[in-house]
Amino acid sequence: MDANRGMGMSTEIFKYGMTALFIGITFYLSWIGMKKTKDLKGFSIGNRDMNPILIGITMAASIASTATFVINPGFVFVHGLSAYVHYGVAATLGIVTAFLILTKGFRRVGEVKGSLTIPDWIFHRYGSRGLATFFAMINLLSITFVVLILVGCSLLITSLFGIDQKLALTLALLFVFSYVLMGGTYAHAYTNTFQGFMMIIIALFLFVHGLKYFEGGFFTSLQSVSVNYAAVFNPESNLYYDFFSVFVSGFVITFALMLQPHILTKIFYLKEDKDVNKFLGTTFIVGTCFTLMLFIGFYAKLSGLQVARQDMVVTSYILQEFGTGGMGPYIMTFISLTMLAAGLSTLDGILVALSAMVVNDIYMPFRKATGVGPEKGLMLSRFVLIAVGLFAYALAWNPPALVGLFAQKGVYGLAAASLVPIMFGTLFKRDLPLLVVAGAGAIGLFGHLYLNVFGGVLNPAVSAMYSIVASLVWAIVGLWLTTTKTAKASLA
Repeated sequence: MDANRGMGMSTEIFKYGMTALFIGITFYLSWIGMKKTKDLKGFSIGNRDMNPILIGITMAASIASTATFVINPGFVFVHGLSAYVHYGVAATLGIVTAFLILTKGFRRVGEVKGSLTIPDWIFHRYGSRGLATFFAMINLLSITFVVLILVGCSLLITSLFGIDQKLALTLALLFVFSYVLMGGTYAHAYTNTFQGFMMIIIALFLFVHGLKYFEGGFFTSLQSVSVNYAAVFNPESNLYYDFFSVFVSGFVITFALMLQPHILTKIFYLKEDKDVNKFLGTTFIVGTCFTLMLFIGFYAKLSGLQVARQDMVVTSYILQEFGTGGMGPYIMTFISLTMLAAGLSTLDGILVALSAMVVNDIYMPFRKATGVGPEKGLMLSRFVLIAVGLFAYALAWNPPALVGLFAQKGVYGLAAASLVPIMFGTLFKRDLPLLVVAGAGAIGLFGHLYLNVFGGVLNPAVSAMYSIVASLVWAIVGLWLTTTKTAKASLA
């Protein structure tokens, strides 16, 4: 009994010691970032003095987040191989394609004009303050993803320390907001690199550790659950049931999701075009490691795990595998802290992007009317950060049952609206008709929301896909008509 008591005390000391070390390193890196943050530009995109490999790790960690490490394995647990193909194959191809097509062109436009945010880029590319303001407003939909991450982090803290989820939610909010307030983009990038290394180690470890559940072969093991669970298109699933819902929607919507402000604006961190390849290579390699976390959904199902909530699959699996005996509690502590780091690595990026947008693209254009000068932009961005945090905190206090789908409603709408304006603005060098671009953005956003909320399309990726197709058709037809009209006028 004394030995067991001693082991319990030892694991508690280790748990709190590791947590204190994690917090200490995070705040130290944020303090370094704070010393480099002197104005709104430094807060938003840094001073372009960061290593492209560091930026690549930061990008991969921002893309992965709580969705990959905590939420999406739950979809694999419930829906099987079809969900894995959707998130692990189609989505990965969408990420790769988006970066290969857009990175260099988007960066060049932003560099020439000195853009700090996505709406700022929109303004410089199309010369419309109204369109830029529209995009600044709809980018606030990213708050739905902030809610998802806060809920995921609170679940992890609850499982690690055994405290009430409301208290865990409060602690998660206070921690991440305090260090982001200090250093902005530099704090985000430096802490993401630290967190990213932790995430790589744990993703590889959990993947290898769970391979024991595939001893009879991958497909044979999945078929032991059911034939449909092992099917690429699962007829029993209400989300991933055919080629369109599994592959096409996964590819297209993930391509569009790379246009989110906390992701695409990282391209502005790069100093020169020659840095792009190093940045992309690092992002792809690290991101591939992170997608291995989706296998946790398979492992949990094959282990016979029973969970009340889909978003608790990962935390329940970790507790089942490492909760007792030997080195298990020590491993579980490190895993839980890494899961927490996965959420923070995206959350801090979203917060920096949102606060910079509110100041730079909503407040600053009208600063003359308020009589407050631009030198207060850095201070104001920090006040905005606090306001965003309090609003997200209120939403996360009583979250929806499927917080993953709740987040997808918002961010997929943002992605659908952004695709045509950013992609066409990058690929076409000539001036584009404002009506065509603005109309495509509106169709993408409101088409998705209507189909998902009122039209009976339950999968947000599918509703976003339909609206993206509609916005592309609008844009292509609009460009063709305006080009034809211009050509006729020149011949007259």
